[in-house]
Amino acid sequence: MRDVTPDVPAMHRRSFLKYSGALGAAAAISSSLTACSSGPESTNDTGDGGGGNGTLTAVIGYGNDGSWDPTQTASAFCMAANNHIYEGLLDTDPISREPYAALATEVPSDVSGTSWKFTLRAGAKFHDGKPVTADDVVFVFDRILDPKTQTLAKGFFAGWLKEVKKIDAQNVELVLKFPFPEGVSRLTLAKIMPKHVFSQPGAWDDAIKGKAIGSGPYRQTAHHPKSNTTFEAFADYNGPRKAAFKKMNWLTIVDAAPRVAKISGASAGAQIADNIPYANITQLAKGGLSVKGGSGMNNLFLMFNTKHKPFDDVRVRQALHYAIDTEKMVQVALKGHGTPSTSFLNEANPTYRRAKTVYDYDPDKAKQLLKEAGVKGLKIDILAVNVSWIVDCLPTIKSSWDAIGVETTLSPQETTAVFTKMDQKQDYQVVAAASNPNQFGLDADLIMRYNYGPTNLWMQYTRWADDSVAKKLFKDMDQATREADAEKKTAMIQDYVDVVAEQAVLYPVVHTELMTAWDPKRLSGIRAQPYPGINLLQAKWV
Repeated sequence: MRDVTPDVPAMHRRSFLKYSGALGAAAAISSSLTACSSGPESTNDTGDGGGGNGTLTAVIGYGNDGSWDPTQTASAFCMAANNHIYEGLLDTDPISREPYAALATEVPSDVSGTSWKFTLRAGAKFHDGKPVTADDVVFVFDRILDPKTQTLAKGFFAGWLKEVKKIDAQNVELVLKFPFPEGVSRLTLAKIMPKHVFSQPGAWDDAIKGKAIGSGPYRQTAHHPKSNTTFEAFADYNGPRKAAFKKMNWLTIVDAAPRVAKISGASAGAQIADNIPYANITQLAKGGLSVKGGSGMNNLFLMFNTKHKPFDDVRVRQALHYAIDTEKMVQVALKGHGTPSTSFLNEANPTYRRAKTVYDYDPDKAKQLLKEAGVKGLKIDILAVNVSWIVDCLPTIKSSWDAIGVETTLSPQETTAVFTKMDQKQDYQVVAAASNPNQFGLDADLIMRYNYGPTNLWMQYTRWADDSVAKKLFKDMDQATREADAEKKTAMIQDYVDVVAEQAVLYPVVHTELMTAWDPKRLSGIRAQPYPGINLLQAKWV
């Protein structure tokens, strides 16, 4: 991988299925994992539910059986849990994404140079009682930057970070390839893991399966794939965001109805749940729960196979976007909890600018573009993930395309089935799926590179990376990454986002809200996230 291209590396099928929580509800990927720690199988351990002595029970609408390796995972459940178990040198606030000192003692005051030095927090310990040292920091970054080791985290660091050096037992230096202030917020994506544990043979496989030993405020006490994961407060934690709950039990309930039932009614078995269906908001609110949404990059996107005619023609891709009645989709399928996309980035992103090409509903323009492309009698089979809200949106796409003379068939399938076909390079026409790169941050460079780049997995799926427009796009992205002037960098990113909008190879149709519900009589300090999962580091019992 070239130094200037911090793309998410190409991954083989098994690895990607472990990462696929980045597809929002696609985090429900199943795998044949065995429980990797002992503990009660019960998913009903709620204790007294309050008073500081009970177990906080949370319901997560995504699977807990994805990869738990912090250098690999994009699983919604696992990333959320790891934020409670592990620490980075710096971590970021779950909503503002502002960095704060975690294992390091302070955020660098000057990030304009190519050397960042950090002192580790005195007395910091891993959950097995061993001290955190500079060797552990170097160990993790060496893995991330190792050219022979393909990790998801490599795509977030390798383009701008040259090396991490040990100064002494409590101090490290990060050496950058060029000034890159945005990298400060990315340090939360490099969770520090104990070298004495994860350097052992087979330990990374254990990490994938759920073994988690960090220095954070909660330690994992049991892990049962497809069931639940339990935690308890780490007594020796001396960092900035201490545990407020003595114990936590996180249930994985992917199906919407039982997830809603678990938090509903007088005998509710949980105090908080994420991924609340829009249709249940009023019911839960009437029952006394707080139900709040977070708007961000969560989106339904269309991905075209550009080697399958006529989708190699940009006019056809554009026509199919113009044809979609997105306002109807927002009102009917999303119950008003979304907005038609006006850029690849959502409107709240700091780098957002309305794209030069916006796909407002225009069926006449869609018909004209198809005519210009010489396309008649087009038949499309939409290969879609069977995520509930995606399935709700599909009928609008079908009716919209049928209305312009495109005969449309809907084929929703398990996420694993959809992306197995992608990994096996099977032929397809159009994929409809969900994505939310905000799990990794608000950094537009990171978000765009997660989706676009010469060696990027998504570009392999679209078969577009060798297109002349794509090659120029990738060069423009490289130049923007290296641009030192913040305003110029923002403008350069906005310009190449315009190219992404015009080409519509992989592009969002709507951005949506993600809903979280909790019992305000039991919990305070909860903030709804605009990306999957929950963060309880500032929550507490009422």
